[in-house]
Parts: sequence; structure tokens; C-alpha cells
Amino acid sequence: MSIKTILQSLFILSVAMTSQASFARDNNIDFNEAFKNQPWHQLNNEQAVNTMVEFAKLFVSSLEQQQLKIFDDLDFNVFSNQKWHELGKSHAQDVIVHWPDGRITMGIDAHINDLESMFIYAPDTRIQEHPIRISDGRMTAVVGIMEGTFSEPMVMADGSVIEPTGQSYRIMMATIGRWENGVMAEEWLFWDNLSFMQQIGLAD
Repeated sequence: MSIKTILQSLFILSVAMTSQASFARDNNIDFNEAFKNQPWHQLNNEQAVNTMVEFAKLFVSSLEQQQLKIFDDLDFNVFSNQKWHELGKSHAQDVIVHWPDGRITMGIDAHINDLESMFIYAPDTRIQEHPIRISDGRMTAVVGIMEGTFSEPMVMADGSVIEPTGQSYRIMMATIGRWENGVMAEEWLFWDNLSFMQQIGLAD
């Protein structure tokens, strides 16, 4: 086995062991203890490296699953029930958010203000389905179904008001997340705004 392969394996392992700390704490798993309990003295160099690689895969897989678990709670519980005080479980305080209309906001408070505004005209807004969930290292990609009813007045940026139509909407959306230290440091939101407007009766 080449020195390059050994160094690559050690690098992967070090990154993975650093990243899995919060997952291990939350789930009472002691990966480090399991790592130390391996019979390293009985393994040759190649076996030792292969074992480290398997541990690295385990750590990364655990991290990825934890990110998806946090994201499920974000949409199904925090967002749908407007528990904005819990948004910090999934978002960094200085989170960067890219919106479908091209806007970019900085900070969790600005993000909460944007999310709150969605419930003003559609108080029953919710996400209860994630048909696609992908996690790869520090990135996640989740497709959700967002639905609600345009049942309250919609206040526009210029102060004008659009009266509710009573029509419901159901649109597919996607969220790409870049994670750091167990929360999203950056988030990209995608959905079809034209379809949304058409469904609530504001566009042909």
C-alpha cells in the first residue's frame, strides 16, 4: 500500500472523527472508544489502514444521517409549527440564505422574518413530505412538498394589500444545505414561483 493511500486514509479519518462529535453526543455513541478498542497490535499496516478507512466511512455516514434527521425536524416540526426559537438547531446564527427570487439574506434573524411572512397570508403553510433526501459529506439536498391556503390578506413590499382568494397551493421545493458544526451555514431554496402564484389565483 502506498504512502499516498495511507495519508489519504488518515486525512479522511481525522475529518470524520472531528465531524461526528455532536452526533455521538446526541446518540450516546462513543466512536472514539470503539476506535481505541481495536486490536491494532495484531494488524499489519494494510489491515490497520483498511480498518481506519472503515471507521471513517462509519463516522461520515453517521454525520450524514444526523444532518437529514435535523432537516426533517426543521421542516416537519420547526417550520410547520412556527417554532422560530428552535431554528438555531438547524441554522447557524450567521446563516446565508439564497431565495428563489434571487435575494440573499444574512443571519438567522433575517431568515426568521422571511419565514414568518409566509404564514401571514397562508397560516396553514406546512411541509409534511420529503420524497427525496440526500446527504453527502457536509452537503444535503432535500426535496419537500410545501402546501397551504391563501386565506389571509397578503401585504406587499409597497404597502398595498391583496385580498385572499381562498385557493390552496401545493408545490415541490428543494433545499440545498452546506453544513458546518452540525448546522447549516448556507442554504439555497428553490421552487417555482409562477406555479405558486397560479395556484393561489394571482397569475394566469
